[in-house]
Amino acid sequence: MTRQVDVLVVGGGPAGLVAASLLAVTGVRVEVLERERRAGGVPRHCAHRGFGNWPRALTGPAYARLLADAAVRAGADVRTGVTALDWAGPRTLTTVGPRGAQTLAARAVVLATGARERPRAARLVPGTRPAGVYTTGELQQAVHLYGQHIGTRVVIVGAEDVSYAAADTARTAGADVVALVTDRPRAHTAPARALDARLRRRIPLLTGATVTGLLGHGRLSGVRVRHRDGRTATLPCDTVVFTGDFVPDHELARRGALTLDAGTRGPGVDGALRTSRPGVFAVGSLLHAVESAGTAAREGAYAATAVRDWLTDAEWPASVPLTAHAPLRRIVPNRVTPADGLPYLLRTAAPLTRPVLQVTQNGRRLHREQPGPRTVPPDRPLTLPACWTHRVDPRGGPVRVTVV
Repeated sequence: MTRQVDVLVVGGGPAGLVAASLLAVTGVRVEVLERERRAGGVPRHCAHRGFGNWPRALTGPAYARLLADAAVRAGADVRTGVTALDWAGPRTLTTVGPRGAQTLAARAVVLATGARERPRAARLVPGTRPAGVYTTGELQQAVHLYGQHIGTRVVIVGAEDVSYAAADTARTAGADVVALVTDRPRAHTAPARALDARLRRRIPLLTGATVTGLLGHGRLSGVRVRHRDGRTATLPCDTVVFTGDFVPDHELARRGALTLDAGTRGPGVDGALRTSRPGVFAVGSLLHAVESAGTAAREGAYAATAVRDWLTDAEWPASVPLTAHAPLRRIVPNRVTPADGLPYLLRTAAPLTRPVLQVTQNGRRLHREQPGPRTVPPDRPLTLPACWTHRVDPRGGPVRVTVV
């Protein structure tokens, strides 16, 4: 049998839960599918504060509970331990969970499947498969959700904000952080919490260095490091954490043959977060793998409005591609219609000083502005307002964003 709902939300993180809450409170029948045992997404195992609105910022677990409880109170059916397997129609999904295999058909589908860090194997780091190798998410779950012992000497691969969060977690578990290792010439991180500032002063930072191998058999005994000048060294440790290098969890989008964006590797979406398939929306870290939980939640709220419009009017306007060119690395949304109003988030592959962004279509300038930050490092978002979209020709060529 195929069960019918109005809206099916795949993923119970901040984006999916906020979208579900705002839809359910209007009387729409919403079902949220979350493959983990509890809803809330990544904040569930981020024990630090900084989630929600200042000055009363919450810890990650408290923020996750707040969003999950709000969705249930609004009337959404939040189902955990359920995995969406594949598409059985344009807006129909096959699932498996505690109730067994089911097929769910919806008038609208919201993909909020999030992102993950690439593990050691995907980064092609050679060695055996010893115990003591984690990503940040695996480390946080082991420490904060399951109270596991992780080791005593930890090497962190990466030097981003998430890397310092991993170092914070390791120290919470009673381990010493041997070093942060990054292939960049310097660490690009913004001023963060006071604890992070203390960590930066106390943890050795190896820049211009790459982890080239893992040592040990039953348990990790060290990592081999190569510096940019060719020097090699071995760092004794029993735990290594690979941080950053996020990729979207886009398997369901790929199986549905949704158009993917080359810059983000997530589904291509316009300013209403519509994908290439009518009635299917995408939100949150699936679109931009390293933005904050607050950004994902705001997109969930924006998507809820777009879904209501679709359920009412069933319109799916054509859009044109929106591309970011080097040194810009990506832009979200990455398709555009003249009615779009959602601000655009960009990331750069190289540090920018006093950048000026220019938007053009077929050689015609649509917009030009200098964003607020004087210097923009690669690990900081850059925002472009959508005040120019009404000038886009929907029958014209791709819209380009460049740094001039």
